[in-house]
Amino acid sequence: MTPLEIDTGNTAWILTSASLVLLMTPGLALFYGGMVRAKSVLNMMMMSFGALALISVLWVLYGYSMAFGNDIGAGVLGDPLEYIGLKGLMTDDPEATLPAMAFVGFQAVFAIITVALISGAIADRAKFSTWMIFSGIWASIVYFPVAHWVFDFTLTDDAGTVTHTGGWIANNLAAIDFAGGTAVHINAGVAGLALALVLGKRVGWRRDPMRPHNLTLVMIGAGLLWFGWFGFNAGSAVAANNTASVVWVNTLVATGAAALAWLLTEKFRDGHPTSLGAASGVVAGLVAITPSCSAVSPIGAILIGLVAGVLCALAVGLKYKLGYDDSLDVVGVHLVGGLWGTLAIGFLATEEAPAGVNGLFYGGGVDQLWRQAVGAFAVLLYSLVLTLIIGFVLQKTIGFRIDEEDEMAGIDNAEHAETGYDLGNLTSSLRGALTGTAPRRADEDHNHDEEVTA
Repeated sequence: MTPLEIDTGNTAWILTSASLVLLMTPGLALFYGGMVRAKSVLNMMMMSFGALALISVLWVLYGYSMAFGNDIGAGVLGDPLEYIGLKGLMTDDPEATLPAMAFVGFQAVFAIITVALISGAIADRAKFSTWMIFSGIWASIVYFPVAHWVFDFTLTDDAGTVTHTGGWIANNLAAIDFAGGTAVHINAGVAGLALALVLGKRVGWRRDPMRPHNLTLVMIGAGLLWFGWFGFNAGSAVAANNTASVVWVNTLVATGAAALAWLLTEKFRDGHPTSLGAASGVVAGLVAITPSCSAVSPIGAILIGLVAGVLCALAVGLKYKLGYDDSLDVVGVHLVGGLWGTLAIGFLATEEAPAGVNGLFYGGGVDQLWRQAVGAFAVLLYSLVLTLIIGFVLQKTIGFRIDEEDEMAGIDNAEHAETGYDLGNLTSSLRGALTGTAPRRADEDHNHDEEVTA
């Protein structure tokens, strides 16, 4: 057999997409960091950066193998030893047009941001060391197996012989999740709910004002997420082709529709459309279109975005009615948005889209809808139960929540011995400006000391 040549165009697109998705994690750090109080901003951002560092290493050691190794049991888990340390993946495969390492890198950044998303639910009150331990355990026994279920497809050769067996949701169930509505957003959203229940409410929740301290950071973060999400969704075509193009447009229009719907919901409910609402609507739209972007038309994408904007804007208030402290609305946006986007395929999918299936509204009956529901709720229950167990064990052994005094004083100083803003110098500068005696610069102090010495 003549060896295939590497498609340089597809390779360039996948590496570019991986870089875009990598940028989403620092973007998430800014988004989450601006939403917390000033005394928590560094810790909030460090939780994202910590996940970026840790999951990068675990993915190479055994995560990729657990997710994309040949199945070792009913579509539940990939062989963790097949590609341990990425052995055998650095050489050219004569039967492949895409380097294996390009796909490894692309999927790595999905694992990273999924873990980072969870952190928003437990802002202000989690020990950083325990968060890092949790991240490693959760990725290993929750995300890596679920990625195998959803993203690992069975492969056959030209003769029809199976050469690789993948996960049960992608193959046996045949549910559609193009870029991670189940594996990423439902998975992270329900994990956030579980940890919020384990750690309990923040001190002063519903009594003290806990407004975002820097909406400028929030808007910058939302912009970076929107930008990076084109790699997240369109890159999941794993080629620079028509599917990627359709997905790109659907991602754009669904996100815009969701932002408009969230702002209109705020206007009617509260009287004012807000910048936080615009940023949150953007993320809600991105979440909802993620699983469905290859299965619907642009008009279907608009409908998905509009419903997501309204639904998620209303869902963030559930925490006040049900009494769980989801600090940054991970449940309301990622769990609810992910569920809607996954189930919407069963209603709005059209065979004219790249996925090639019809939903209920296009004459396809409920066949695809039940498959979507089973996939979504299987991931939800698996993640919920295991996250509750992991969180509870960590809380009872090494402790997951910081002391109440440290929480009230500020988690940044307690956990990292730093503060996001040097307010002492700012106060000194303002006092100097008002009194006409500006504080000395460091070089002025040095020159003054030399004069005294002379």
